[in-house]
Amino acid sequence: MTTICAVRHNGHTAIAGDGQVTLGEKVIMKGNAHKVRTIYHDQVVVGFAGGVADAITLQDWFEKKLEHYSGELRRAAVELAQDWRKDPALQKLEAMMIVMNKQDLLVVSGSGEVIDPDDDVVAIGSGGNFAQAAAIAMLHHAPDMSAADIAHSAIDIAAGIDIFTNHNIITKAL
Repeated sequence: MTTICAVRHNGHTAIAGDGQVTLGEKVIMKGNAHKVRTIYHDQVVVGFAGGVADAITLQDWFEKKLEHYSGELRRAAVELAQDWRKDPALQKLEAMMIVMNKQDLLVVSGSGEVIDPDDDVVAIGSGGNFAQAAAIAMLHHAPDMSAADIAHSAIDIAAGIDIFTNHNIITKAL
């Protein structure tokens, strides 16, 4: 399990994620996994929650879509979601992704959804609701914070509440 949170604020986008990999509900297998990665010529950042192997497969598939559509994030995300619903091999993958570039912030899921958040904040994973609530509160009450600081702090807050999220946080900003 994990928590990933992304924020768009003051013309910047940032994403943060913790490093915990849990086996079932009782064992922490790893504490410093990298679930936030920069892809496509350092222009796109992805964060994923769910099965690690499934998420890496989706990341690779998504990067191929970005290459095919010349980095057009929305088009690549929609095409990935369509393939994910149609392709029997991809249908078995259990993960969600947040994808972002300097302009766009999207959630892509296996049920065919590509969601552009209303509040410029989105979070996924076991502590996603905690992180999203924290980030929205910071946007409203601490407008001078950077997008990266908000995303990082939101994961830190979620890690204090959710047992499947740790404080080993990776943050990337564009």
